[in-house]
Amino acid sequence: MNSTMLIGSSRLEVVVEKGQFDVNKDGLLDWVRSAAESAAIYYGHFPLPHALIRITPGEGKGIGHGMTFGESGGLVTIRVGAETTRADFRSDWMLTHEMLHLAFPSVRHAHHWIEEGIATYVEPIARVRAKHMEEAEMWYELVRDLPQGLPAAGDKGLDHTRTWGRTYWGGALFCLLADIEIHRQTGNRKGLEDALRGVLEAGGNITQDWELGKALNIGDRATGTQALTTLYDKMKDQPFNVDLDALWKELGVERDGRSVRFIDRAPLAATRKAITYGQLQAPVKSTATFDSTAVFAGRRMQSGKTK
Repeated sequence: MNSTMLIGSSRLEVVVEKGQFDVNKDGLLDWVRSAAESAAIYYGHFPLPHALIRITPGEGKGIGHGMTFGESGGLVTIRVGAETTRADFRSDWMLTHEMLHLAFPSVRHAHHWIEEGIATYVEPIARVRAKHMEEAEMWYELVRDLPQGLPAAGDKGLDHTRTWGRTYWGGALFCLLADIEIHRQTGNRKGLEDALRGVLEAGGNITQDWELGKALNIGDRATGTQALTTLYDKMKDQPFNVDLDALWKELGVERDGRSVRFIDRAPLAATRKAITYGQLQAPVKSTATFDSTAVFAGRRMQSGKTK
């Protein structure tokens, strides 16, 4: 089963390998569209003019084995269990995570943490802005999961500590700290999305091989700060400890069981809101075609997991 989907001016080719699914083709299409819209709303447009999304059916229930490549102008492969339900698709984070990889250049293996950190950190923000996730759920997951990114005994910095926690959540911690610092230096006028959009607009996508320093410098120029390069110098080759409890208090995020409460009188409450919602964007329109039947979708959105 093949389809073509337009997200803004970007064309997504969706290829579903032969197999059976409990959901129909429209359910699969809605899932792909939601993930693509989330990536598009964060970056202002879908990261690439063309991408191939290859879905492989599997046994059982659930979504997994997502991978993203620079070949074919941008390729995402992902496995979907035959018994996966519409509710599973609505709560899925993985396809959005993989699509976000399209928006950053490939860097050396020592810097893999920045690739995974960006996708891990941006994914829930992008889904909130696209109205595919609740704000409280996003911040609850950050409070719950970011401690996995803190340095442990023997840590040698992000470039030299290749653990799962430091790669995904250490990278996400770098992104959160950078986001806060950019907002601080610009009076909440700019955030991490402005830096990442600057990298993307300079041609830094997954089809390109870049040095990390180049990407960080371009990102800093886009925000008029040195937030990325300064933070990288602090975190690249030594442990950099962060008092997350104090940080959540400053942001006005208070854990409440399996959710959070927001304290709007907190010192960085305005920064928390800016990180979450960014600036209003025009709707991202999408068109998809399955077997010559067109489905149109437009949704008004705002711009700006345990993995």
